[in-house]
Amino acid sequence: MRKWANTVLIYAILCVVWVAFLFPLILAFVNSFKSLPQIITSPLSVPKTLTSSNYTKAFQAMKYPLAFANTALISVVSVLILCLFSAMAAHLFVRNPWKVNKAVFAVMIASMIIPFQSIMIPMMRIYGSLGLLNSRGLLIFQYVAFGTPMAVFMYHGFIKGVPKELEEAAIIDGCGRYQTFFKIVLPLLKSTTSSIIILDMLWFWNDYLLPYLVLKKPAQRTLSLATFYFYGTHSADYGLLLAALVMAAIPLLILYLFLQRYVIRGIVLGAFK
Repeated sequence: MRKWANTVLIYAILCVVWVAFLFPLILAFVNSFKSLPQIITSPLSVPKTLTSSNYTKAFQAMKYPLAFANTALISVVSVLILCLFSAMAAHLFVRNPWKVNKAVFAVMIASMIIPFQSIMIPMMRIYGSLGLLNSRGLLIFQYVAFGTPMAVFMYHGFIKGVPKELEEAAIIDGCGRYQTFFKIVLPLLKSTTSSIIILDMLWFWNDYLLPYLVLKKPAQRTLSLATFYFYGTHSADYGLLLAALVMAAIPLLILYLFLQRYVIRGIVLGAFK
């Protein structure tokens, strides 16, 4: 009976936590079908009539296809470059434990404790003086630079658990160094790669600060920047804003549904091996 009671208590706590996490999402989704007066007067009520006018207006006002294309281009390219070079760097650090590699790895991991806000102003002034702002390429470069230490750390922990004999056998069979990495090592990193893709896509897709600092042209706006422009100086149209937020979140939810089984597994394997 005590064991059964503990199980019931654990599930009850988990249900409460689950509801607490889902409640803001459900509230935003429900209110996105309401008019502005209904949102202000009764935000917790069910809409009397379902209307998609908020989504239609938000889709047109924020230029959703263009903002989606900019966000997808920046996020996907950044994640691909980040995963490839981080995996290669981690493999180099593990298989070649030279002193210089250990020092570089230690500096790379230590850099994760530096907050971005402490280097934001001088970094933007340097890029501005060089005429590099208003460039999606610069934003991709920054995302790769800031995301590499964590990705290398996760890959490093997993690669240490990969038997070196697998690579030696591949070399004996005639594979070169790059063939061994891409055909033997990289496929084994699938779970870690999936975790990095989810974590970094969440960051890149939802980030507001870096795109706001780098991208100034309206044609370069990402979804986060396009959503922000529903805020006025003294007021905001919450119906359009919530509809825009829902449309911006749907692609990430779909990606997570496809990769969710690898997320926790990859984090655990990468951190504790």
